[in-house]
Amino acid sequence: MQNFHITLLTAGVLGLIFLGISIHVVRQRMATKVVIGDGDARPGTEGLRAAIRMHANFAEYVPLILILLGGIEYAGAPHALVVGLAVALVAARLSHAFGLPRPAPNLLRAGGAMLTWIVLLTASITALALAL
Repeated sequence: MQNFHITLLTAGVLGLIFLGISIHVVRQRMATKVVIGDGDARPGTEGLRAAIRMHANFAEYVPLILILLGGIEYAGAPHALVVGLAVALVAARLSHAFGLPRPAPNLLRAGGAMLTWIVLLTASITALALAL
């Protein structure tokens, strides 16, 4: 039986980060009294919109990358590569989350997005190479 220790650990850490981001969205909703939507660009709802985008961006990228990470770990990718991608993904998502609420452009947001893409590209190419 193949174990997915790195993927499981990464998924656990990212799950906690996602929970924190989700709580942040709820707090922004409570503060702005916006239950549904993003406040339709009303003054004072900028933080809510940023929180919603942070949450959505995380949900857009992390599941696919975790599937790729588990796949390449199962297929026998080098341990150091799997660990490196896992650490880079967590760092990228934290960087993006802390950067998104700041005025654009900023290095945290851009760096987090770029590092996420690099992890996605590397994991995708590795998955293709291992599958062929």
